[in-house]
Amino acid sequence: QVFLVESGGGLVQPGGSLRLSCAASGFTSSTSAVTMSWYRQALGKEREFVGAISSASGTTNHADSVKGRFIISMDNAKNTVYLQMHSLRPEDTAVYYCSALWRGDRYWGQGTQVTVSS
Repeated sequence: QVFLVESGGGLVQPGGSLRLSCAASGFTSSTSAVTMSWYRQALGKEREFVGAISSASGTTNHADSVKGRFIISMDNAKNTVYLQMHSLRPEDTAVYYCSALWRGDRYWGQGTQVTVSS
């Protein structure tokens, strides 16, 4: 059973920074690559992709809406993926979800709220 636990959300002023963490457990094989992703869902809107990183290659991909402001990274030793967010805007307000794609199955965390407001 794969478990993903997000942390680090909160209230931040526009222009501020925040770092989200996602602790992962339950991956029983170190030989199978995992793609870790962040998604977000604002109130009344559909869930949208934010960024992804491959555990095997370290290759990252970010949504156009966050490029240059958000950075996804991974610490394989700690089985933790991070989302460093800078220059936050009110429109970044959402519940942020960590997701893992492993052996063809997708897993989700419970989400952490990020609110950008003055």
